[in-house]
Amino acid sequence: MYPAPSGPGSTNLADILERVLDKGIVIAGDIKIDLLDIELLTIRLRLYVSSVDTAKKAGIDWWETDPALSSRAARDALTQENLRLRERVEALESGSGSHDPDNHGAGNQLRDRERERLGR
Repeated sequence: MYPAPSGPGSTNLADILERVLDKGIVIAGDIKIDLLDIELLTIRLRLYVSSVDTAKKAGIDWWETDPALSSRAARDALTQENLRLRERVEALESGSGSHDPDNHGAGNQLRDRERERLGR
């Protein structure tokens, strides 16, 4: 076995990956399709590669609020929708005057608990 070369010129893939994830890297490019000097299509591509911690420091955290990527965000989105629907049902019932007061109170308690949980 030969010893791994060392010095300023030698870097292994793990070191490069660690630096990229620690500092972040931006890759940018544009793709244009022209026909007879008429621009048909332009695609602008921006790619940011970093660790989650570095992205959060840069203010990028969309994956935490996207219901497709976060179970907490999906649960919160469902709870918000549930609250809006309960408020609509309550408004409709109070407008028609044909609601059961016992059920109405239970609905308010449920809605209030959901609001407290969401911090609203």
